[in-house]
Amino acid sequence: MVTVITKDNFQAEVLQSDKPVLVDFWASWCGPCKMLSPVVDQIADENPDIKVGKINVDDEPELAGQFGVMSIPTLLVFKDGQIAGQSVGVRPKATILEMLGK
Repeated sequence: MVTVITKDNFQAEVLQSDKPVLVDFWASWCGPCKMLSPVVDQIADENPDIKVGKINVDDEPELAGQFGVMSIPTLLVFKDGQIAGQSVGVRPKATILEMLGK
């Protein structure tokens, strides 16, 4: 299951999560984001021990700015409220899982 992350639920859903969180920064007009989205959805479905969230940069520019997201798609991995991994651009599923420690 993928959670829509906003500035209102970011603290609870990401920073206070008791499991690793994969956050996908994306936008509806972004071609590479559309390529990456099914991979992120698949990771969410196959890994119940990981929380997966998506942040639409057009709707949440403050969050994108807070984490210095300049290019999308950007994936961030949070563990215990800290950034534990980051990638920019379309990445293969295996690379994303590796970032999550899988």
